[in-house]
Amino acid sequence: MFEIKSGLAASKPEQYADLVAQARGMLAGEPSLIANAANFAALVFHSLPDFNWAGFYLYDGKELVVGPFQGKPACIRIALGRGVCGTAAQTRQTQLVRDVNSFDGHIACDAASQSEIVVPLVKADGALLGVWDVDSPSIGRFDEEDRAGMEALCAVFMEAVDK
Repeated sequence: MFEIKSGLAASKPEQYADLVAQARGMLAGEPSLIANAANFAALVFHSLPDFNWAGFYLYDGKELVVGPFQGKPACIRIALGRGVCGTAAQTRQTQLVRDVNSFDGHIACDAASQSEIVVPLVKADGALLGVWDVDSPSIGRFDEEDRAGMEALCAVFMEAVDK
């Protein structure tokens, strides 16, 4: 049984450091991408405040397809270069959007989402696996500490994928 430890750290960097350690332990030795993605999404969604969606879009060779997530039903397919997720996948750069209403071409899967962070997931061989996407109902929810924390979490996830 896995127990989510939340609220143990005072600062955002400390919260992410705790989550990185929990993710590393949770993913250790499990070869299933889907199982790991599902548990990873649940861990992050239930450990940090003010999220309304957290999950994966996986690249099928043509477009991004919704994968394991926590939150309301989501858009199923997203073209590369379209919206925040498609932009992250195409550019392979983390997209931190403080106000989704100011992002040209934002795809509103959930009208409650007001800010978003998307981290591209790239395998060791350079192939695109997909993206990690987190939405919040609050404008300005994500900052540079979240970028660093989410990128560190995704690095742990990708270490498990690349084994």
